[in-house]
Order: sequence, then structure tokens, then C-alpha cells
Amino acid sequence: MWPIDPDTPTTDVARGLLGGVLHRRLDDGTRLSGRIVETEAYLGLEDAACHSFHGRRTPRVAAMYLRAGHAYVYRIYGLHLCLNVVTGDEARPEAVLVRALAPLAGAARMRELRGRADDAARLCAGPARLTQALAIGVDLDGHPLDAPPLWLEPGAPVADADVAVGPRVGLSARVASHDWPLRFCVRGDASVSRGTVAPRAARGPVAPRRPR
Repeated sequence: MWPIDPDTPTTDVARGLLGGVLHRRLDDGTRLSGRIVETEAYLGLEDAACHSFHGRRTPRVAAMYLRAGHAYVYRIYGLHLCLNVVTGDEARPEAVLVRALAPLAGAARMRELRGRADDAARLCAGPARLTQALAIGVDLDGHPLDAPPLWLEPGAPVADADVAVGPRVGLSARVASHDWPLRFCVRGDASVSRGTVAPRAARGPVAPRRPR
């Protein structure tokens, strides 16, 4: 596990997670893993798309107020689950959504868990797909991501020229922060989800436009 400093800007964490490896150990000892190829940053109190916007605090979002390095797992549309990496602390409840993985180990088991004969590259190509493929449930909400059964490790760094940045996927134009450039992905990777194509290369830290 590489440590996540709660003082590091969440945009930098989202960019830095690209190339990292997410591991999942199942109850029977099987290890599944994938390289992170797509992330989205959520900037807490000032970000209308974030679950902790304006200090919202409910049992569902409690994990966002933990120290950086914990998992925040939540259900959307009453059906799908999403995995986030908490990046701040109680005063700065921010997180990074892990949107897509390129499978490294356990693709056959991932297909069983997904119940689909997807190509390996598409098994974890989206936040709901990857939680299903890695059997990540709400029981892992609040889990520290430095130990089994779910943990992060460094991987091969991704050069800035190979990173694309753009708006997050699936946000309504009515959300004030819908167009902030907070989605990061590995350019051209087959496991990136099928959302809007990120338009430009990353050239260092990204400063999102704040609402006027």
C-alpha cells in the first residue's frame, strides 16, 4: 500500500492513482487485481456533485469523513456499487472514484462474478462493473486500503502525455460543478469506460473551475 497524505490535493491523488494496482482477496483465498486506468475526483464541501457537499453528513456518507486511505463504497440507483478512495479527513471530506481497471489477475473468476463472458479488457470498464467483478460490497465501506481483503499498491507510473483529463461522466448540466475537469484516464486504454472522451492531455496538477 502506498500512503495517501490527507494534505495532498484530491486532484493530485486522482491523477496519481492511475497506474496503481487494486487487489481483492476473496474468502476462498483467490486474489483478483487490476491496474487503475480511470478515476474521478470529488471535492467535498464546494463540489455540488460530491456526497459531502455543504457538509452533508448521513450514515451513507460517513466513510467520507474518515482519514485518507479508507474505502468509501456506496450504492447508486438502488442497484450498483461504486468504490472510492477517501483523500481528506473529517474537515475535508473528499474522495476519488475508481472508475475502471485493466485486469491483471483472476479474469476468469471476474467473469464468474460478473456472470458475463466479457473480453478481459471490459470486465472492469466502469465503476459498477469493477465492484461486481471484484466482489466489492458495502461490507467494505470504511475499510482501510492498506490490508486485505482490499488494498492498493503502487504500479508503473503513467506519463503525463498518456493521461487525458475532462469532465466527470453522467452529471446533469444542472449540477454547478458538472464541467469541472476532474476525470482522469489513461489515454487509449481498452479498459477505460465508455463515457465522454477526455479531451486533453494532463500537464501537471489540474485546478477545477469553481462556481461563481
